[in-house]
Amino acid sequence: MTEFAKLQNGSDIRGVALPLAAQEPVNLTEEAVEQIARAFAVWLAQRTGRPAAELTIAVGRDSRLSGPSLQRAVLTGLTAMGATAADCGMASTPAMFMATVLPGCGFDGAVMITASHLPQNRNGLKFFTAAGGLESAEIRELLRRAEEGPQAARLRGRLTAFDILTPYTELLRQRIIAETGGGERPLTGLKIAVDAGNGAGGFFATRVLAPLGTDISASVFLEPDGSFPNHIPNPENREAMESLRRAVLAGGCDLGLIFDTDVDRVGAMEADGTPLDRNRLIALAAAIAAEQAPGSTIVTDSVTSDQLTEFIEKKLGCRHHRFKRGYKNVINEAIRLNEAGETCLLAMETSGHGALKENYFLDDGAYLATKIVIRYAQLRRQGRTLADLLEGMREPLEARELRFRLLSEDCKAAGAAVLEALARYAAGQPGWSAAPENYEGLRYAVPAQKGWFLLRMSLHDPLMPLNIESDCPGGVDEILRELTPFLRGQAVLDTAALE
Repeated sequence: MTEFAKLQNGSDIRGVALPLAAQEPVNLTEEAVEQIARAFAVWLAQRTGRPAAELTIAVGRDSRLSGPSLQRAVLTGLTAMGATAADCGMASTPAMFMATVLPGCGFDGAVMITASHLPQNRNGLKFFTAAGGLESAEIRELLRRAEEGPQAARLRGRLTAFDILTPYTELLRQRIIAETGGGERPLTGLKIAVDAGNGAGGFFATRVLAPLGTDISASVFLEPDGSFPNHIPNPENREAMESLRRAVLAGGCDLGLIFDTDVDRVGAMEADGTPLDRNRLIALAAAIAAEQAPGSTIVTDSVTSDQLTEFIEKKLGCRHHRFKRGYKNVINEAIRLNEAGETCLLAMETSGHGALKENYFLDDGAYLATKIVIRYAQLRRQGRTLADLLEGMREPLEARELRFRLLSEDCKAAGAAVLEALARYAAGQPGWSAAPENYEGLRYAVPAQKGWFLLRMSLHDPLMPLNIESDCPGGVDEILRELTPFLRGQAVLDTAALE
């Protein structure tokens, strides 16, 4: 594998951008990023059938310390190929996509410099056209072109600046005004804490909520700081969610919202400190979608709970379609279902990536937060809360994830062999039954423990995650005990996680 190819992470590019750890040498250099940007300009010219000199491309970044230098490298690479490149400064990943579709913007393409929630020494690139984010195969093609070396252009392009957050935040504010019917300051009387984790999401408090009358005084860590001094900007992180819980309770807030670094994911907190994340956040989004399209399909990733299925299908009257991990996989499956004639308004991962059909099936944390705020404001006028929408949604009593490293150089083949062996092992276990509809790894129900487990290959790493849930006290341990002889018998698995 070439050095450029190693930078691919699914449909993103990610690498080490700062020399902060001796064991992690820098591989996402300014030179490499400039080459990748040149390749994107050439790819986009071929995709649009227009010369690069006629293209306009927007470039934004999150709060990472390496962001400014890598942004300059991207701008240099694009203009070197003749394109007009617009410096959008600090932005969010969803805002950069919107630069290609919002009226008055109309960029041919966009680049976002981000590595989501990864440590501060990492960074990466995401690419967009009006058709959406580039797919894995297209990223592979960009990296192949970059590997070939410097591209040449007859004319040097122009460097400009563009404020994408102004039209983007206006879109969100107008959505709230229109759907709450409360005039120009429809959120007056609401107190909402936003925890941006020093990422790029502070704008949601200051530029969306506050102008509409919201009291945002309990918000924390709105200031961008790529050293992330307070906690990782990640709604899946326990420390981050605890930070939000403290802000909500100390401030006496109606609601709390938390974003990841580039604001394509969101988590929330109820007024009493009950977290709205993972299955519970999907349940809330599904309840909102079900009000718009009763009986529609909700697409989620593979590790969602049986309790979520029960809520979606029995309480909401919708269909739960559990698909593969990976936000692009979930989104693309929802698009496919709609094209096949099956109504699907929501595609969502337990990580907090939530995409709505009404919003280009874009995984946009700020847009989903906007939908939650709208529904909260509507319910509040009726003397109700978000908890009323979630009535009947149960969480499993116990849940655990273990990650087993694969010791083989051919991880794909090794993982497939482990799954084949698991199917044989499971066939001999009394009561175990394979999930009737499963698209990733192997998922089995274990009725004796009122639970299930899923063993699968990691999307990008040489790992096999094992998820276990149970509604019985000690049930997770019992399921794991029954699986342990099998796991220890797999020579290609590092079973240290069992200790």
